[in-house]
Amino acid sequence: MKRMRQKASPLGGFSSGASLGGKVSRYRRKQNIYTQGAPAYTLFYIQEGGVRLTTRTKHQPSAVTAILGVGDFFGEICLAGYPLRMSTAVALTASSIRTIQKNKMMQMLRKKNKTSNAMVAYLLSSVQKYKEHVAELMTSSAEERLARVLLRLARLDKKGPEAVEIPILSHQVLAEMVGTTRQRVNLFMNRFRKRRLINYNGRIEVYKSLKKVLPGF
Repeated sequence: MKRMRQKASPLGGFSSGASLGGKVSRYRRKQNIYTQGAPAYTLFYIQEGGVRLTTRTKHQPSAVTAILGVGDFFGEICLAGYPLRMSTAVALTASSIRTIQKNKMMQMLRKKNKTSNAMVAYLLSSVQKYKEHVAELMTSSAEERLARVLLRLARLDKKGPEAVEIPILSHQVLAEMVGTTRQRVNLFMNRFRKRRLINYNGRIEVYKSLKKVLPGF
């Protein structure tokens, strides 16, 4: 059984994140990193562990907008001039996270070197992912969206293993990510397990064959 893999850093060979500067802090599981509406003058880089982002609106409960892992940035929207946090960030597991001052990152981006080019590429990729997520919400069924979420969390690709274990997530959290109810997530998860596309017994193991649920596979 493969456990959740550490994704290659978006900064190429700088997997430690040391070239980014800043301070590394440890967070406990479920510990708040920042809250929605707080001043935004730093961004963060995950060196170990994982982070959950949730967003709330005036008349709606909080919704999970992202589950991030090693090699991911978050809070980076401050670089676009937004003065306040647009989500709440909580450590999904015990995590080691590097905090980078906005002004320091802006200085680095102006240097136009290997690291700054990689950071720009990462930011552009993040924008594309958000666009794809919105398109999925509008065009895919809840079952297909759940399959995409699980595959994305496992980060399964053609050259990777056939199965990857992902962090423990409740059906309620998955429902918030997918945009459906906990009952429907429970139904789909049981269906996936019966078809041997996933396995879960306290932990969730995602098989590459889960892609069969998606159209055009």
